[in-house]
Amino acid sequence: MEKTNIIETQGATKIYTSSELTVKAVDEVSIGVKAGEFVGLVGPSGSGKTTMLAMLATLLRPTDGRLLIDGQDLVTMSDRERTRFRRQKIGFTFQANNLVPYLTALENVELMLRLNGTNGKTGRQRAEALLTRLGLGDRLDNLPAQLSGGQQQRVAIARSLIHNPSVVLADEPTANLDTERANQVVGIFADLIHEEKRAGIMVTHDLRMCRYVDKVIQMVDGKIARVVTERSEIDLLAGSSEFDRLAPGSTDERQSPASLSSPRLKAPIPAFAGGD
Repeated sequence: MEKTNIIETQGATKIYTSSELTVKAVDEVSIGVKAGEFVGLVGPSGSGKTTMLAMLATLLRPTDGRLLIDGQDLVTMSDRERTRFRRQKIGFTFQANNLVPYLTALENVELMLRLNGTNGKTGRQRAEALLTRLGLGDRLDNLPAQLSGGQQQRVAIARSLIHNPSVVLADEPTANLDTERANQVVGIFADLIHEEKRAGIMVTHDLRMCRYVDKVIQMVDGKIARVVTERSEIDLLAGSSEFDRLAPGSTDERQSPASLSSPRLKAPIPAFAGGD
């Protein structure tokens, strides 16, 4: 039975206008992402990928088209409804981790629950379990300034997952990390998306990180230029610096295998339904 898309866009378009010119930042983009699927959104600067991510995060309204998450149309929502939906259904990891400097790692993760009014004993247990799963069990009480860049980004990942969102979005999560820490962060991120059955999209300039995704979508000039789903072609891309090394016609939408497994710890994380 075909899985239903958790994320679906239909002809999504974003146009910026001024007195002198009109720019189509995103031009009739249609994509679908299922539960447990991790997608890499790549392309050169100015290709529209970050604008696309911002629309899915309800931070921007599209000029035209439809954006659906869990079957709910983001376009028809009021600003208040979009804010509530974002808090409850969407997890977001930014290039800058945006941790609150005077809160501990544990408190930073719990902050999303407090904003939703669902913090409690169960929430704290899930926060502790997530941070432990991310290798930070001994850093729960540390402030951000006492953590390395990779550790801070792992706290941000835990925060993006703590409220059991349907969708997890990441904007250049490895931009400020070295290669070893980047692989560690994205590898664990991919594991959690697969294990917790989230729909995940990661915008990245680092094609090496594509080894952890199930599908790669390349954008150029606001449009989808290529969709890569074959595992062998994704792995080729991850070992390449140029899309041109891929054979043409890489738009086969057949189901790809799960992303590469890794020997990371598999500590169970309790489900969280809110409250005590």
